[in-house]
Amino acid sequence: MGTARKKKIETTAPETFEFGAETGKILQLVIHSLYANKDIFLRELISNSSDALDKFRYESLSNDKLDESGEPLRITITFDEQNSLLNISDNGIGMNREDLIENLGTIARSGTQKFLEAISGDKKADVTLIGQFGVGFYSAFMVASEAEVISRKAGDSQAWVWRSKADGKYTVSPSEENQGRGTTIKLTIKEDSKDFLDKHRISHIVHTYSDHISFPVELVDEDGTVQNLNAGKALWTKPKSEITEEQYTEFYKHVAHAGDKPWITLHNKVEGAIQYTNLLFIPSVKPFDLFHPDRATRVRLYVKKVFISEQNIDLIPRNLRFLRGIIDSEDLPLNISRETLQHNNVLRKINSSITKKVLGELKDKAKKEPEEFAKFWDNFGSVLKEGLCEGIDASRDQLLEVCHFRTTKSGEKVISLDTYIENMQEGQKSIYYLSGDSLEAIKNSPQLEGFLKKNIEVILLTDSVDDFWTTVNHEYKGHELISINRSGLDIEGLEGKESTKAEETADDQNSTEIAINAFKEILKGKVLNVVASKKLSGSPVCLSVQEGAMDMRMERFLLSQNQLASASLKILEINTNHPLVKFIGENADAEKARELGLLLFDQACIVEGEPITNPGDFAKRLNSFLEGGI
Repeated sequence: MGTARKKKIETTAPETFEFGAETGKILQLVIHSLYANKDIFLRELISNSSDALDKFRYESLSNDKLDESGEPLRITITFDEQNSLLNISDNGIGMNREDLIENLGTIARSGTQKFLEAISGDKKADVTLIGQFGVGFYSAFMVASEAEVISRKAGDSQAWVWRSKADGKYTVSPSEENQGRGTTIKLTIKEDSKDFLDKHRISHIVHTYSDHISFPVELVDEDGTVQNLNAGKALWTKPKSEITEEQYTEFYKHVAHAGDKPWITLHNKVEGAIQYTNLLFIPSVKPFDLFHPDRATRVRLYVKKVFISEQNIDLIPRNLRFLRGIIDSEDLPLNISRETLQHNNVLRKINSSITKKVLGELKDKAKKEPEEFAKFWDNFGSVLKEGLCEGIDASRDQLLEVCHFRTTKSGEKVISLDTYIENMQEGQKSIYYLSGDSLEAIKNSPQLEGFLKKNIEVILLTDSVDDFWTTVNHEYKGHELISINRSGLDIEGLEGKESTKAEETADDQNSTEIAINAFKEILKGKVLNVVASKKLSGSPVCLSVQEGAMDMRMERFLLSQNQLASASLKILEINTNHPLVKFIGENADAEKARELGLLLFDQACIVEGEPITNPGDFAKRLNSFLEGGI
């Protein structure tokens, strides 16, 4: 540790703060409920120290005055068995008074309530939330009755001390100790955890969980002997043949602040026009902040093994923000500024290269392990599809190849668009889809009736992003993508044979015209048009939109966001073979026919999720017809 700058410190009474109710609840969960393996506390503290060293190394690139000692960056562990003390120190970036309160006094900050909501009671699942919410430090209280954190921020002369017994409060005060730059965590070990004061136990834990840390982790024995506990070499610089699955997993847990195992590990060294190494992971569990409005990515950028940043850089596209890990560039200068990173050609090339690599890996996984891929798609499919909405991109076709969907024929499985094309009926040229708020709602939609009857597969879309990407992607490999809620769809003859539908007689055409006119009169001002449906087979009516118009679900979304002034009029499709439609056509002037027409229109609106003008009138009409049938 560096030597502190000389300054007389006046004795000041510690300030006492209380943890909030929710924060205290989380603290007790972390201490008593979530961790089945207490060894994890040391991994969490070493990981935090490693992050602090990374931050200092980056800051010192642009401000050499921060490194007043010039000592090598390292993490040091000391223990005092007689006094039950375990210390973890680093000479990293350090913290001032405000940092201590912000980072240690307010667990998870704005994410506190979200953390509580995410707790499921499954220890194995819940432990993955710890690092993500920034509460890993509190795992120290599993083994410690008291924690004291002494820290001096790089560039400051004053050190500060934070103390707590996890009893609902903590104190912060100026430190009178000769603390060098960085942080020292002093733990008073509980009686039942004194085995963590054994050097062999400490050595085993560090080797098991923290061997990948790229800074030296040193153990100073009680007699002053210094032992290096880890390899101290950046894991991604090693050949893949020398890295075990366990080492990859522990590095993932460190860099992702996660507790699950990675679903896929991508470790590659790229040489050519640009040179970089990537060690990337796809989690097996959905990160809690996946749908945070900032859509931030969580892949760290290194330059020649020096950590630069993981925020506000376009290192990977945002639709791949589920990725965790690092990318280490050989082409960027070490002193590159964050502003320069925003518009850097090297990063653009890395972004494109990584995108192709990840999508290629996902495509292979879908072919070789479809059941495993289905789990990935349930976790991250809706995020991946966001990339289909973002302008013209060279990777869009590759992305569409990876996208999988549930269909009217796939059951619980998901299939690719290529598989859908292979399953097309003879004569079918288009890819048909229907969007809705849930699979159950879509499967009960009257829009599907004609397609089901003719065994024509329809893709079922339920993610909100589906309303957006389908507006900018109109075809795939020469096949037009068509929403089946479009008016005028004609699916006759798609079974590879001539239509078996009987030729319409003049009387049929006349009755159809009469029924259409009757509905037009009844629904004047309520619909854009009334047409005979070619897709209904069991239901009397359904709503549709004209070709080129916005899908109904998309329109409802824009209305809810005040992006549209009012809803558009819809087209009513009628099944001219249905008894209720025939009754209206044959009794066009009767009040009962008028009431029935209004009732059917309201029903069509309800089925499509559209609002009805007057729910009270709808209820009265419905009750009237029910009474007549009793």
